[in-house]
Amino acid sequence: MKTSLHMSLLLLVAIMLLTTQSALAGWGSKELETEKIAVKFAREIERGSYQIVSTDELHNLIDQGNNMLIIDTMPYEASYLKQHIPGAVQFELPIPELTEMDGETKARFETLLGADKNRQLVFYCGFTKCSRSHNGAMWAVKLGYTNVYRCPGGIKAWTEADFPVEKGK
Repeated sequence: MKTSLHMSLLLLVAIMLLTTQSALAGWGSKELETEKIAVKFAREIERGSYQIVSTDELHNLIDQGNNMLIIDTMPYEASYLKQHIPGAVQFELPIPELTEMDGETKARFETLLGADKNRQLVFYCGFTKCSRSHNGAMWAVKLGYTNVYRCPGGIKAWTEADFPVEKGK
């Protein structure tokens, strides 16, 4: 019952994303392509067992001073140094789904996330089609973190909303 309700909510969110003009502008106008992106996204959420947070919601959480860790999963030199969400830390993850994580990477990842398994963690990458943030959120859940979110629009949606960015370290 819980899984069915969870999947229904995921599909509702995907449909809502697809029906907004800004989402369509970012994804193009071909419905079949939009459907592929939405289904991939919904299945990633289901496999990862994490939650999602919109760009506007994340901005509001930051404004409220919410004690969370925001993780930018994009490459350091090519992306993070150029622009990132204020206060975000960087941990690069690959685009293909990460089925295994070596011991050294896992240890560095856990050190970054910290000992508090209940702290709110928000992962983002470049844009909805990018799955780096999926890898981060999914692995955080696998490592026992319980308050894990993915912001699907990433830095592209953040800048399209005209929210402030930080540059450099």
